[in-house]
Amino acid sequence: MNKSNQKNTREVLKNIPSVDEIIRKFQSSNTPLKFLKYSINNLLSMVRQEVLEGKELINIRAYTFDKVDKLVQKINKNSLQPVINGTGIILHTGLGRAPISKEVLIDGILKNYPYSNLEFNTNTGKRGDRNLHVSSLFNSLCECEDSVIVNNNASAVILMLNSICQNKEVIISRGQLVEIGGSFRIPDVMNKSQCKMIEVGTTNKTHIMDYENAITKNTSAILYVHTSNYKVVGFTNEIDIIELHKLAEKHNLPLLIDLGSGSFADFQKLGLPFEKMISKYINKGADIITFSGDKLLGGPQSGIIAGKRNYIKSIKSNSYYRAFRCDKIRISIMETILRTYYTSENISDKNLSIKLFKRNRKELKKNAQRIISCLLPDVINKNKIEIIESNVEAGSGSLPTEKIDSIAISISSYSKKSNQLFKSFLNNEYSLIGYIKNEKFFIDLKAIPDDQIDILIECINKVLI
Repeated sequence: MNKSNQKNTREVLKNIPSVDEIIRKFQSSNTPLKFLKYSINNLLSMVRQEVLEGKELINIRAYTFDKVDKLVQKINKNSLQPVINGTGIILHTGLGRAPISKEVLIDGILKNYPYSNLEFNTNTGKRGDRNLHVSSLFNSLCECEDSVIVNNNASAVILMLNSICQNKEVIISRGQLVEIGGSFRIPDVMNKSQCKMIEVGTTNKTHIMDYENAITKNTSAILYVHTSNYKVVGFTNEIDIIELHKLAEKHNLPLLIDLGSGSFADFQKLGLPFEKMISKYINKGADIITFSGDKLLGGPQSGIIAGKRNYIKSIKSNSYYRAFRCDKIRISIMETILRTYYTSENISDKNLSIKLFKRNRKELKKNAQRIISCLLPDVINKNKIEIIESNVEAGSGSLPTEKIDSIAISISSYSKKSNQLFKSFLNNEYSLIGYIKNEKFFIDLKAIPDDQIDILIECINKVLI
């Protein structure tokens, strides 16, 4: 850099507004002063770096104030916001998995205002157990002796294995060494649980003799992992739970099952693809099962451990339990969700996940017709909009090979490409997440609750006008 350029750079740097000047200009914003000052310092460092790297900025003051204005708008807007899920995937991991109804959310929060009997026994006036608010409900739905809730199924599996199998061998089929989202691998989980994994069988075939031949004096349990996010088909063989139970019982070993997902609802009687109910695994001889609370069950993020009382007692005495336990809001919401299961086929509409799963194409088509009837004439004229039949996935590794009937709205703009539509809907004041297929933009209605339809109509009219 020559002397002339160095002088110009120094002049530009001198004209960058100070932190105090910027704060005076934006002090009326709703941003806390400490947060604003920290953010401005970071922004000014980036502006100075741009100048030093030779970026030509004609009016450095205007440029900086414009940057700050956009920054303040961004940080004044809540990061976590409601969105419209137009993907059709009800248990969408990126959008929070199981949707929870307003009634359940409000009830879950109000039960804790300003205090609650989370760990206080109002009958005795002594310290209570937070788990008791949901354990009796889980016990009846799972048809088990006892249960405990933790913060997700990954921690449930670790807690189960560490409590029952620490420093001992655990037998598992090679076909069940799964990986789910976020690099959650069963071999790694078993290692973290401080137990030794003994693999048996092959990827596609495992026989009962494979398990029996692997049993030694160091064996502490047989682990069965439900491959909930994929299915092996063709030349395969998987041992039935009853057979595994008989083998485990013969050698005085516990049979541990990681379901991943699992349901309290009889999906077939609700007109949905078959999913084995959680209670069936207990009735077939599982000693302990674990499953997620925020998948087909329809609750908040959590993991449930259910089964024999003696094992649950050991699990609750593990020091990891305190680290993995649930907070008051999740326990409160889960209690309300569990009370929606009157029977396996009679479930309250307060359970939004099940309600959305149950809606058929006829119901969804009515919503689609209503949406199109409310679109502005200019929107209809500028775009080709159609109602089509679609098939969607449940999401979060649940019902992995099943397609669920749905209805979608297909949009082809006469002036914009599909990726432009995708971004426009995404950047709308109320974000809508759809998908692109065959150069068309789709809004699937399966995962959109009825009370979001008016917001969806407003969103479409605003973006497509």
